[in-house]
Amino acid sequence: MRLVIALGGNALLRRGEPMTAEAQRRNVRLAAQALAPIVLDHQVVITHGNGPQIGLLALQQVAGTAPDPFPLDVLGAQTEGMIGYLIEQELDNVLPSGKLVASLLTRVLVDRRDPAFEHPTKFVGPGYDRATADAMARRQHWLFRQDGTHWRRVVASPHPLEIIETRVISLLVEHDVTVICAGGGGIPVIRQADGSEIGVEAVIDKDRASALLAHQLRADGLVMLTDVAAVALDFGTPHARAIRHATPAMLAGFGFPAGSMGPKVEAASSFVEESGGFATIGALEDIAAILDGKAGTRIDRSAAALEVR
Repeated sequence: MRLVIALGGNALLRRGEPMTAEAQRRNVRLAAQALAPIVLDHQVVITHGNGPQIGLLALQQVAGTAPDPFPLDVLGAQTEGMIGYLIEQELDNVLPSGKLVASLLTRVLVDRRDPAFEHPTKFVGPGYDRATADAMARRQHWLFRQDGTHWRRVVASPHPLEIIETRVISLLVEHDVTVICAGGGGIPVIRQADGSEIGVEAVIDKDRASALLAHQLRADGLVMLTDVAAVALDFGTPHARAIRHATPAMLAGFGFPAGSMGPKVEAASSFVEESGGFATIGALEDIAAILDGKAGTRIDRSAAALEVR
């Protein structure tokens, strides 16, 4: 099968861990060990998040002495290169000699008129208390919103229209190369009136970008790995129930939280509806069982009824 595997933030940084190179490498090593058997049996393209990393780079820019800090598209390219390097290296360390892995900087086309530029919603960077966030907002002209018990910076998250490197990625996959790409949703760019391309200050939702990439690559499946075992009804309550199998239509009316599972369900459902393939959502450590239909949530067109356990 041809699979696009989207690694959630837990593949790089678990909740409460310091954002150090050592912590990120340790988590990437665990992810690589879980992914290796899948990579050997299937054509695999790997995507990943970058929210904490790009937020930290932006803060370091502001705290430094640079007279003209780099914009978010450039910082996105930096984090995509950094994280891609870690995943590529750790996969190389566990895969047999001769199994090729490549990390690719990936541009994603967006529309400059996208309403997201007027209403930023995408969280980037670490959390702060209210007073610190207010002070940073005044000093840097950044927008902050509450995320749980903390306040985090929010930026525009326009809808991805096209993965520009799709043909290159497809060529590599056809030659049995495992590709790491579209990190953090890819580098957001727009086309100007003269046909030239330029980056924009935004961060694309990685789940949406992964679904678009899977569709453009004609993948059989989109595998979304996160830090929960499955999509759940009444999540966080004593009545929580895991959804095991559903169609996109069955999930449409549940209203999953916008800040957590909502974007994943939306992206997974859109891929299934547009491609006819399947999508799964579950925990990284369960990936083998997820593909065997023994864990996680599977979304496809074949479910006769909502299966809940």
